[in-house]
Amino acid sequence: MDTESPLGDATLAADLLDDYDADPAPIDDGTLPGDRFLDRELSWLAFNQRVLELAEDPALPLLERANFLAIFASNLDEFFMVRVAGLKRRIDTGLAVPTNVGRAPLDVLADISERAHELQERHARAFRDLVKPDLDAAGIHIEGWNDLDESDREVMQEAFQTQIFPVLMPLAVDPAHPFPYISGLSLNLSIRVRNPKTGKVEFARLKVPQNLPRFVQLPTKGQLRYIPLEDLIANHLGDLFPGMEVLEHHEFRVTRNEDVVIEEDETENLLQALEKELLRRRFGSPIRLEISDDMDDVTLGLLMQELRITTQEVYRLPAPLDLAGLFEITRLDRPELKYPRRVPTTSVALQPSEPTEAPDIFASISRGDILVHHPYESFATSVQTFLEQAAADPHVLAIKQTLYRTSGDSPIVEALIAAAEAGKAVLALVEIKARFDEQANISWARKLEKAGVHVVYGLVGLKTHCKLALVVRQEGGTLKHYSHIGTGNYNPKTSRIYEDLGLFTADDIVGKDLTRLFNELSGYAIEKKFKRLLVAPLHLRAGLLKRIDAEADAARAGRPSGIRIKVNSMVDEAIIDALYRASQAGVPVDVWVRGICSLRPGVAGLSENIRVRSILGRYLEHSRIFSFLNDGDPQVYIGSADMMHRNLDRRVEALVRLVKPEHLAETDALFELALDPGTSAWHLGPDGEWTRHNRDEQGKPLRDLQDEVWRQVSSRRRGGIR
Repeated sequence: MDTESPLGDATLAADLLDDYDADPAPIDDGTLPGDRFLDRELSWLAFNQRVLELAEDPALPLLERANFLAIFASNLDEFFMVRVAGLKRRIDTGLAVPTNVGRAPLDVLADISERAHELQERHARAFRDLVKPDLDAAGIHIEGWNDLDESDREVMQEAFQTQIFPVLMPLAVDPAHPFPYISGLSLNLSIRVRNPKTGKVEFARLKVPQNLPRFVQLPTKGQLRYIPLEDLIANHLGDLFPGMEVLEHHEFRVTRNEDVVIEEDETENLLQALEKELLRRRFGSPIRLEISDDMDDVTLGLLMQELRITTQEVYRLPAPLDLAGLFEITRLDRPELKYPRRVPTTSVALQPSEPTEAPDIFASISRGDILVHHPYESFATSVQTFLEQAAADPHVLAIKQTLYRTSGDSPIVEALIAAAEAGKAVLALVEIKARFDEQANISWARKLEKAGVHVVYGLVGLKTHCKLALVVRQEGGTLKHYSHIGTGNYNPKTSRIYEDLGLFTADDIVGKDLTRLFNELSGYAIEKKFKRLLVAPLHLRAGLLKRIDAEADAARAGRPSGIRIKVNSMVDEAIIDALYRASQAGVPVDVWVRGICSLRPGVAGLSENIRVRSILGRYLEHSRIFSFLNDGDPQVYIGSADMMHRNLDRRVEALVRLVKPEHLAETDALFELALDPGTSAWHLGPDGEWTRHNRDEQGKPLRDLQDEVWRQVSSRRRGGIR
């Protein structure tokens, strides 16, 4: 069983969190109601509530529920670090804060605070009342110091003295010792001590070491037993303040503004400017203070004063704080408490015709377009093999690749390095501004450059988010293009838990499109048109609007029409308004969205023909699909773009049109399954409320989409639909 979290790493919130810096003002042409958009901040919090509902679901494996608790906590941290931080920054500096629901920025901030308080309290209750008792019943105990007997305490005393005490650094606060810097997301103890000789009361802060296990294992006694590190430390404070009387100790945690803002037009060296900004990010202003619910008013007042935190930004919660630490517990080797282990299959189209033959990915792609579906179909035997064979193939002359996020031990990067060392021309477009992966991408960029890879960082003012790989191969005296366009990153680690699609094609039209696009990204070309691609920021929104309007025209003329869209986020006002108008024309519109949705479905006279569904589960639904009926000649696109301002205006994104009838049928079947009333999903109502439908009228569980897709893909054999 993989230990990665399907919804809880740095890419998740970054996927869903837009920023405020260049969002266009709300669109209002007077023909649509002013209250037609749902608030995107509250919609994001509703997404995280759906994550929490998975943690609360007793039908899910226990350690997966603990995992979803940790995911919720990690997601919310990033929401505050990026979205709330960006909103506060613009309010504090007097900049305009566009909002598509027409409310004042301070009202938006108040609503976020109210909803976030409710969710954090619910999250704490879910751990205390639901998950922790079930962990206890399964023989996994998270104990408190008061639960330990004398023998346990003796063992923990020894562990504290030998493994923990040497790395602790208590910091006094007095006229000679100013209030210390509190690093973002660190867990801390506030401590008040009294000098018995003078009676003077002093304050100290102690940071809980982040390089030690969050949960310290206790003597087994027939079951797994742990104590939170902060609880163990708190009960040995006398060792840290000898001769002093410990009066109070409480847990607290600060979230800081950790978004990165770079004025690219004003810097000569983007790499150096980003490194400087990353250093500054560590010292961003505080935006949330979490405290244990037993903290006294004197200590709280001191923290609020020193951190310049308002009452609205204080979150009083039962210990333990920072339940993202539960990720450690979920790594336990208890397979009966996790999702069943699954091994991806190799796409039938990539398998050799004879079992004894070695796979030849170029021969397979030459036979026709291949659509792969991760994690059901293996990334290692498709995308990774594609690049590794290209690196080793003497007939390959050039490889061009975009890298937005990749893993720490990436075979993709190693393949590019091997290709460069073999004398091939290799271009890697590394997006060093990928949020929360900036430092890792800087390291990869330098490693690639040292190996002789041509590394570029994209276009000024734009992030390069498209997922593209192009291989140029010499065959029979001519050059042939082999292309891969995906919906997910070139990351072998996340490919096991992210649901994504990828197209392999030897179509010369796509190859030439990618050649022109890479030239634009690495040089000064300005490409005005592509044939099988839709590319942002110049053409993608306009291309989608054109196709949405065509469906509306068909409906008005009495011809068949239909729109189906699968995305992570649906925020862009122009796209939403076009969907409203299509609905008013009679077009059936289905939106399958994982996270944020500002579209309000089911409103009479506006969107009664629009349905919105959301599916969360074992895998992160990450693919983007855009399907248009097109008078019976379906046009279906897959790619990297969500319907957010940043994707359509401030990023280089690419969608590719699927043309093979089998691939159109496959995406259509995926929509049919997701939208079927018998499939478990959340349904969005016109009031913005999401309702989970996971049982039928008799109380029986509905079909799990991801289980069903896995079953279908695993049952494929050579000669089947692929």
